[in-house]
Amino acid sequence: MTSALRVLPLSQQDILRRLPELTDILVDCVNGGASVSFMLPFHPDKAAAFWHNVAQSVGEDERVVLAAFNGDGQLLGTVQLITDFPENQPHRGEVAKLLVHSRGRRQGIARMLMDALENTARGCGKTVLVLDTSTGSGAETFYQQCGWQKAGEIPQYALMPEGGLTPTSIFYKLL
Repeated sequence: MTSALRVLPLSQQDILRRLPELTDILVDCVNGGASVSFMLPFHPDKAAAFWHNVAQSVGEDERVVLAAFNGDGQLLGTVQLITDFPENQPHRGEVAKLLVHSRGRRQGIARMLMDALENTARGCGKTVLVLDTSTGSGAETFYQQCGWQKAGEIPQYALMPEGGLTPTSIFYKLL
């Protein structure tokens, strides 16, 4: 039931205050096989360090973090919009780390986060968004269903959390 769900931006202080919840989401996703830059074994201390860096980046206006909450205020997912680019790319944004905790999946949370991210990007004056994801993953299918266009694939782009190489698909969306 998505009616009770809401998506809100997180400030630097919000991220630090909600560090245990954010750490739990990242650990859950990585340990569940998500290819989001981390390798197994993945421990909460590494996730907490990641979120501290994200909080600093938010504080420096380099990115926006959006979070999905259920009706009880429980944080179930996040997505990031990277907004800090060279002066010849003020119109571009990059999507990073769409994460939904396993207990919140199949509720439309990822779609709500992406819709909110696109609206946030428009509000920031962004007209083109880019992202990358593991080729052949459920995420790739999801982005296509959300209207993203696949620009191509890069073979052997990254390691999956357990260590095998994966190609990566590059996507864009014009706003």
